[in-house]
Amino acid sequence: MSKRRVFDIDFPDDTPADAPAPSVEHRRGPMAAAIVENADALAERSAAEAAIRAENDRLAHEHVRLKKLGLITDLVPVHEIRVAKLTRDRRPDRDPELDELKASIRAIGLSNPIRVEHDGAGYELVQGFRRLMAYRELHEETGEERFAAIPAGLLPKGESLDSLYRRMVDENLVRRDITFAEMGMLVLNYMEDHPNETDDLHAVTERLYSSANRQKRSHIRTFVRLMQEIGGAVRHPEAIPRALGTELVRIFDEEPHAAGDLAADLNLLPENASAEDELALMRAAAQGRPAPRPQPKPRSQAVAKTTLKLARPEGTAKCTAADGRVELRLPRDFSAVDRARLEQAVEAFFEALDRDRDAGPRIRST
Repeated sequence: MSKRRVFDIDFPDDTPADAPAPSVEHRRGPMAAAIVENADALAERSAAEAAIRAENDRLAHEHVRLKKLGLITDLVPVHEIRVAKLTRDRRPDRDPELDELKASIRAIGLSNPIRVEHDGAGYELVQGFRRLMAYRELHEETGEERFAAIPAGLLPKGESLDSLYRRMVDENLVRRDITFAEMGMLVLNYMEDHPNETDDLHAVTERLYSSANRQKRSHIRTFVRLMQEIGGAVRHPEAIPRALGTELVRIFDEEPHAAGDLAADLNLLPENASAEDELALMRAAAQGRPAPRPQPKPRSQAVAKTTLKLARPEGTAKCTAADGRVELRLPRDFSAVDRARLEQAVEAFFEALDRDRDAGPRIRST
């Protein structure tokens, strides 16, 4: 048996001496591959969640910033909006132009949202009384859901009462139909609603109407004085021209009894007296002419005004009874009461007055 000889063959090495050693790639097992893929997925998910949180934080801060500026608008149910916190600088009578506003809203919608303060339990109206009344009437008349909620700018909770009054006042200052008498009445109503107010009428007027120019504030102060003297006897204060009101206040300053005499003449007017009837008496007083006095009314005129206060769960109800007028003030939104219930309550009020007319007073006010 022969032996096989083994020869070594040397192949030439062409690899450069400084070349890196070839790497040896280890084959990854299925478990290791799954772990790596899962780690990559978790890393991507964490990065995505971090980006979402950062975006949410940015949006939250932006929302807070816009809310502080009153630039957040939402649809607010009309029945959740109260109008009791601020004394309106408009007369409570129904605006004769409200039907025009309702027609415009039905045709093109509301172009200027109202403003409300969200206090947790609901919303308090700051600006937009006529717009809110228009929506409520439209919803009551049509039953359409589009009038059940009104576009409203949301003011942050905690804004001072003076600031809320300023917002309301400043909005109406740019309206041409707001009268000096109505602005003067707002100052008096503000003082009546704030018995602990330390400022006098002049200071309150300057604070509430600080956005008006100096001349306009002077006219407002004049009508504050005018309404303070004869406001309780005037049924149509919005009809008093500025020049007439200024002249009357001048006469009140010169003649101490002039204001009382004019108020007495106004109280003698019949209940259905027009604005022109009142203006005729005022012009006569301003010109120093005797007022045309109507025939005395059959009922007693001994008491020009009676005021009483009653404790209610909502607060103190103040009732003022004058010739031809009964005014009830209470921190409650009576406009939110169903119309049928409100009519029943008013009818019951008159029935009680007629039933007890001959029985004499049963409650003595203090």
